[in-house]
Amino acid sequence: MSRSVRVVWDDALTAYDFGPGHPLAPVRVELTMALARELGVLDLVEMSGCAPATDDELALVHKRDYIEAVKRVSLTGRPDVAHGLGTDDNPAFAGVHEASALITGASLAAARAVWTGQAEHAVNVAGGLHHAMTSCASGFCVYNDPAVAIAWLLSQGASKVAYVDVDVHHGDGVQAMFYDDPRVLTISLHESPRTLFPGTGFPEERGAEGTAVNVALPAGCADGGWLRAFHAVVPPLLREFAPDVLVTQHGCDSHALDPLANLMLSLDGQRTAYAALHELAHETAGGRWIVTGGGGYELVQVVPRAWTHLIAEVAGHPLDPSTATPGAWRAFVKERTGQSAPLTLTDGRVPEFRDFSTGYDPADPIDRAIMATRNAVFPLHGLDPLP
Repeated sequence: MSRSVRVVWDDALTAYDFGPGHPLAPVRVELTMALARELGVLDLVEMSGCAPATDDELALVHKRDYIEAVKRVSLTGRPDVAHGLGTDDNPAFAGVHEASALITGASLAAARAVWTGQAEHAVNVAGGLHHAMTSCASGFCVYNDPAVAIAWLLSQGASKVAYVDVDVHHGDGVQAMFYDDPRVLTISLHESPRTLFPGTGFPEERGAEGTAVNVALPAGCADGGWLRAFHAVVPPLLREFAPDVLVTQHGCDSHALDPLANLMLSLDGQRTAYAALHELAHETAGGRWIVTGGGGYELVQVVPRAWTHLIAEVAGHPLDPSTATPGAWRAFVKERTGQSAPLTLTDGRVPEFRDFSTGYDPADPIDRAIMATRNAVFPLHGLDPLP
């Protein structure tokens, strides 16, 4: 399906490290790239390095005084809690600016490759730091790389950019930065803010002309319900919006094993969503697709397999779910983490869902979540909220 695919990678991307015991451990992306390499997935793509985002590029969405504050923390390692650095979520560390700017630079490299036609799709699995705000670090995120990439695309002449966020947490930073900009459609599917950080992402948060879209799913939602909600909301809105570029964030913390959240997806459900977004990139955005990672805190059992499937899907060569994990990779996992690696690439599920066109069930909490979103935004896009 895909003609040219670029994966942006530099080993220095693992320098984004909040220290021992922090959930956002860089080993998760190290294990991802190792698994993708062992399975030959990286042989299917163009590999590309990256440079740190410049201050001017960061300033496309971040305040200059915030960038300077991050630099000061970076030099000394001393906290600046007023700017969100030195908290439990975002510990201060020496080198934080350089590490964060490089991740942002990787997402910019992906955006540049797609916008200039060097690649049809491009991936930065280390990116997706969607909680960072204009003047404050938040939720493990210092600079908001997806938002910088979107702002850069707009600065280069993109008239419409769509952003779809499937992380279990609301994509609050990206939404906030483009809330009043009708050129950017943000769609976030996440666990209800009533039960999970950051406490935002209600359907009533609609933005300019209904271009902020939030699907707040109940705790315990599994593959069938999640996919029903996705297909009830995302495809019709992307088709109507017709973006120049599709940007997607693929936090895999919606998995049942993730320690920080309460959705119950399987790897099989997640890879089904990747395939759906791939099709939508071609159908609605001329194939122009920029892909980032995001959250995901089951470092061995979930993240490496999920994002290896993601890269393979973006490359147009999905992996057989029954494929065994390579012995060399399992040995590497044991060496790096002391844990036993999974033996196969998925959880062995066959995700099924009933399309929302079959009818609305007001007794079903997932259907109520779907209808809350459709009622909030579909009329503003000229779409009928009823199935």
